[in-house]
Amino acid sequence: MKRQIILHPDPRLKKNAAPVADLSDELRVLADDMLQTMYDAPGIGLAAPQVGLLHRLIVLDCVKVDEEKPRPLIMFNPEIVASSDTLNTYEEGCLSIPEQFADVTRPAEVQVRWIDRDGNEQTEGMDGLWATCVQHEIDHLDGKLFIDYLKPLKRQMITRKMVKMKRELAREKA
Repeated sequence: MKRQIILHPDPRLKKNAAPVADLSDELRVLADDMLQTMYDAPGIGLAAPQVGLLHRLIVLDCVKVDEEKPRPLIMFNPEIVASSDTLNTYEEGCLSIPEQFADVTRPAEVQVRWIDRDGNEQTEGMDGLWATCVQHEIDHLDGKLFIDYLKPLKRQMITRKMVKMKRELAREKA
């Protein structure tokens, strides 16, 4: 089932998500729904707070080439356990901040640990777009958006555009 993606500004996007204590069928369904929502958007990552639920759950799939097999990842309680000193800058966007993009600098490589859909602990080193995406999504679990890395003026400009967009969407629905 496709879920509704919350748009910035929304106080739920600034809250810390709670750790997942027990994997229930309900949480597995949520993860599957989030993957469907992410692919449909289309996007490469989605965090539970973006669909209004404060669980430490993210989904991602950074395979962008049509000939390549998709690689959906479901991560419960993801955490970065190591990161490189080398930095990378990517132009980031966000499904909660549509049509807005900005360069963000983050560690180029990260080691991530999480619990998979079956309750098994996983660890993987990620680099390139995967490293950027997983850091971006984990930030969502900590109430942080990519625009929080920007200078105040640029952040305020994007927020004003989003307020205007939300007003226009509300008018269209009314």
